Amino acid sequence: MKILTADQCFEQLGFTLPPAPKPLGVYKPYLIDGKYLYISGHGPVQNDKSLIIGRIGDTISQEDGKLAARQVGLTILSTIKTNLGSLDKVKRVIKVLGMVNCMPDFEKHPFIINGCSELFAQIWGEENGIGTRSAVGFGSLPDNIPVEIEALMELW
Repeated sequence: MKILTADQCFEQLGFTLPPAPKPLGVYKPYLIDGKYLYISGHGPVQNDKSLIIGRIGDTISQEDGKLAARQVGLTILSTIKTNLGSLDKVKRVIKVLGMVNCMPDFEKHPFIINGCSELFAQIWGEENGIGTRSAVGFGSLPDNIPVEIEALMELW
């Protein structure tokens, strides 16, 4: 049985990467420090460069929120592939911070962020694609996006 690389796993999933977003503020979308890759907070960029917008529990359902989190994961993958050349340069996911724009009574933040975490597990495998994680609710996020996610990864 042949073990697939991260790039091969992504190709088999059949997803399309959106364009890697350009910073809209004073920050870097990613930073490499030795063997660590820090990914700034990303939103759900779609293939046409538009953002998914809305608040979970108000204008977006829980299921669509999870899909938005997967789209954020794809946006993070796009930043990696665009700037590092290959998903294979990532050894493992260390930490994911998922921020959910939701109504005050919403309590399923981990379910939403699973959209991204499940994608990373499919790309890098359960051993390397699942790291530590926080999934928290916010009263608002930039541009009214439903999900923002940042990550810390280890490089080969």
